[in-house]
Amino acid sequence: MCLTSSHRWTLSARLASLMLLAWATPAASAQLQITDAATGTPLGDAVVEVYAPSTAGSVSAAADHYQIVQRQATFIPHVLLVPVGAEVSFPNRDTTRHHVYSFSPAHPFRLDLYLQETPPPERFDHAGVVVLGCNIHDAMEAFIVVSDAPYRTLTGDDGRAIFDLPPGQHRLRVWHPRLEDTHLEWWEGEIVADQSREVALTLAASLPPVPAPSALQQRFQRALEQTQAN
Repeated sequence: MCLTSSHRWTLSARLASLMLLAWATPAASAQLQITDAATGTPLGDAVVEVYAPSTAGSVSAAADHYQIVQRQATFIPHVLLVPVGAEVSFPNRDTTRHHVYSFSPAHPFRLDLYLQETPPPERFDHAGVVVLGCNIHDAMEAFIVVSDAPYRTLTGDDGRAIFDLPPGQHRLRVWHPRLEDTHLEWWEGEIVADQSREVALTLAASLPPVPAPSALQQRFQRALEQTQAN
């Protein structure tokens, strides 16, 4: 088929119009605000998952490096969100030994006593919430949320989550470490591609106590900081 110059100009004009329309039309975003139902304050460390028919949110676990550091008898970060198949390392940057463990069904494991070392990473192959503890320091607690959702995020201090979703209504799940005391329950609902909504969570679990460091721990920490500064 041979196109005349006028036909070619018409096709080019139509293509240009379509490209301009696509550029001028912003992508529809679903925006969520996660709050504490009792106080209305934004909730950080909330995991938000959206199950939509897309792989846009899926990222190769092997391409990323994940870790939970032990420092000043604390797990850092308190909540870590990873995709299924991710490997997580647990470096000890403390002046005391730690014994990291989890009894959670998604991934039970233990890392026997070690000091200022990094054991081989653990691979998390099953979706779920993994609660971490230390057999030496009862107050130490952290969470690894292993997600198979194509769209997922962890809220910051502003409690916000934003997703560019395909049209339609999609399954929505929200988790927070203080939803309840087993740490395994999720809030569930639905979200539309261009919807803005607030999810107010009723928090039941209490905040873990933060023990004051002993005088000996404080001396060790000061000595470590002086060594690192020099």
